[in-house]
Amino acid sequence: MKNKYFSHISIFVFCLLFSSGCSFISVSLVPSVEPLRETTVSGSGKDKILIIDISGIISEERKRGLAGLSDEPDMVARIKEELETAAKDKYLKAIILRINSPGGTVTASDMIYHEIEQFKENTHIKIIACIMDLGASGGYYVAVSADKIIAHPTTVTGSIGVIMLNLSIEGLLQKIGVKDTSIKTGEHKDMGSPLKTMTEEERKIFQGILDNMYERFLTVIAENRKELTLEKLKSVADGRIYTAQQALECGLIDQIGYLDEAVLLAKEESRLTEARVVIYHRPGTYKNNIYSQLSNTGFGNINLLNIDLKTFVNSGTPSFMYLWAP
Repeated sequence: MKNKYFSHISIFVFCLLFSSGCSFISVSLVPSVEPLRETTVSGSGKDKILIIDISGIISEERKRGLAGLSDEPDMVARIKEELETAAKDKYLKAIILRINSPGGTVTASDMIYHEIEQFKENTHIKIIACIMDLGASGGYYVAVSADKIIAHPTTVTGSIGVIMLNLSIEGLLQKIGVKDTSIKTGEHKDMGSPLKTMTEEERKIFQGILDNMYERFLTVIAENRKELTLEKLKSVADGRIYTAQQALECGLIDQIGYLDEAVLLAKEESRLTEARVVIYHRPGTYKNNIYSQLSNTGFGNINLLNIDLKTFVNSGTPSFMYLWAP
């Protein structure tokens, strides 16, 4: 009797699911990305100063949450979205770039720099860069897009240069009896492969590429830091890092101060007596002051080794980076 009862139930459920009037409930395991919201974190008045957060490795790779299910936009896309939102706000008078980054990929750093430059050209809104713990390499590359750069007293900055991340595991493969048998159409088709030792000619080719990217880095700085002659710039742009005081003496930054002073500087540059400091964020996150973490990925949570290995595994090619990665 019991089995007969469950059999009837099963038939009923089957018919219900496959009947023409059946509706299926679809549940997405990936959280949807909602539009940005604005929150005032300090100040008053109708005019606004926006803080844009640039924290962690600068890249076009999307951040993934638990089990890799997060679909939050990558850093480049997020910053472009924030700039587009800001451009539509008639009360937005200044932007503070809150930077805490060791840099990242050459292209992502350049894309963010380009977007900020375009924003400035189209809106004539003043931009202040405030470097927190770290604003090195690509982080500094982005900072020079600002009209003024202020650094926290304990900031580490500089590291102007390019690095190509590349590994060779040929020796290891030989020890375990694995041999590369790749087939190619040109002598240099597999240059940079971790499966073989780089030749001197290949090294020269890569060096030429890095030199070109390095020259672009210097050009970007020279165009924005008029007080730095090219000769002086080359003397400080040898890849070394600097304290805030050293960076000030070298002409890499304009002043030393805290985030509060960056807000005052933004008001001064925009000729404002009062303004609200605002941030953009996704719904569901609590922001109550100018130090509120705008990004879920801070520098302190970054495992550079994991990122580098993931790059090698995914692409199998060298990575060109404006990155301080000791």
